[in-house]
Amino acid sequence: MNIVITGSLGHIGKPLTEELVQKGHVVTVISSQPDRQETIETLGAKAAIGSVDDVDFLKTTFTGADAVFAMIPPNYAETDVVAYYRRVSQNYAQAIQHTGIKRVVLLSSYGAHLTKDTGFILGAHHAEIILNQLADVAITHLRAGYFYYNLFSFIGMIKGAGYIGANYGGDDTMALVSPVDIAAVAAEELLKPATGQAIRYVASDERTASKIAQELGAAIGKPDLAWLVLTSEQMKEGMKQRGLPAHIIENFVELGESLHSGALMDDYNQHKPRLGKVKLDDFAKEFAAVYQNG
Repeated sequence: MNIVITGSLGHIGKPLTEELVQKGHVVTVISSQPDRQETIETLGAKAAIGSVDDVDFLKTTFTGADAVFAMIPPNYAETDVVAYYRRVSQNYAQAIQHTGIKRVVLLSSYGAHLTKDTGFILGAHHAEIILNQLADVAITHLRAGYFYYNLFSFIGMIKGAGYIGANYGGDDTMALVSPVDIAAVAAEELLKPATGQAIRYVASDERTASKIAQELGAAIGKPDLAWLVLTSEQMKEGMKQRGLPAHIIENFVELGESLHSGALMDDYNQHKPRLGKVKLDDFAKEFAAVYQNG
């Protein structure tokens, strides 16, 4: 197969590219960074250097492809998350329709079933809607859980305050996911025959926030580490003190409220996936290494 991967060689793109190349497929990786070209080609893939905001570039790159792994590259400089997701998704849709691609796998998110109050995740909801409008295209939306590596953002708080704190935590259950497991599921979906539209949740492990804190704490020599539930106002104030822009704070706080209320996990809980290979104790070793070297 001829497969295009968007999102460059990030946490998901690299292992996905490696697996598809190893299986003998022709892979083209889109990256906005020219300095990525050599690394992409070293993996045995083709590099397409350009922007997902350039529809003509996407049309050219998608030409001749059998399938596309579509993701919206994070861009925290965009103050309107929904507008950004809609814009890039529409660009993908135009290029897919123009080139006649029949198989698309979109990186979406748990919580994408909700129509409001999910912060950044609301963009994924709109991306799904836009791509679902394509006719005669088999689309799978991979609704990924809470990325393990997002937990790195709490290292400074642990070192400074001695705890993890957010407007979610405590007994809130979290569906954690490794990019490696997402890549494995994405490869499986891209390569299997498919028709119509489908949703597939992806997670590696499930724990309450308190259990996550305990396991990470044990790995870094702080067995009593706790995950405290702060008010949204406390979280806002803490993020302001870190100098984060208002639109970033607003989205993170809204997302956290949705997770704490249980709304974000509603549909996931009704369609739980088989969990992936990378467990919390595996990530805890990585977390400890970063913690000690940070």
